[in-house]
Amino acid sequence: MANRRPSSRRTLDAARLHELALAYVARFATSRAKLGRYLSRKIGESEWTDPRDAMAACAEIVAKMDQLGFVDDRQYAAMRGAAMTRRGLGARRIKAQLWVDGIDEADAGEAMESAAAAALGSALGFARRRRFGPFAAARADDPGLREKQVAAFVRAGHAPGLARRILAIAPGDADALAALDAEMGGD
Repeated sequence: MANRRPSSRRTLDAARLHELALAYVARFATSRAKLGRYLSRKIGESEWTDPRDAMAACAEIVAKMDQLGFVDDRQYAAMRGAAMTRRGLGARRIKAQLWVDGIDEADAGEAMESAAAAALGSALGFARRRRFGPFAAARADDPGLREKQVAAFVRAGHAPGLARRILAIAPGDADALAALDAEMGGD
């Protein structure tokens, strides 16, 4: 008889899955979808021993965490959107990330309105961080470099028109920055 090696996969049941969910929401701000993906991954990595269906148990636990207020997609969207805005990312990038995080449009609405309202400040923060336009050491006169900078703004979620307007401002021109701020509504 050949020696059989015991399974290296850990066993998992609904009670242990609930403990994993509690530990996860205690440690991380998360959405319902992200919690569901985490629990599904844990189920896939383990040997399910509970008589109930694994995915049904997963859905029940996510619903319970939502009911208890441990998971709040609207609050998560607001927090995530504000953090991304502070990092200089635009509304399109924020919308894409919230979609990846499983936030529906109804829950993302307030975060998206906030990101749209802070578009200029966020774009200027991006320009400052990357040392583009008015924050550069020298004016970028090369059209190829200018288009690469516009592309960087677009990848960060900003509108190309706004990027071109910021990049048109000469380095150190505080008056032009103030004029752009006044024209855009003064974030």
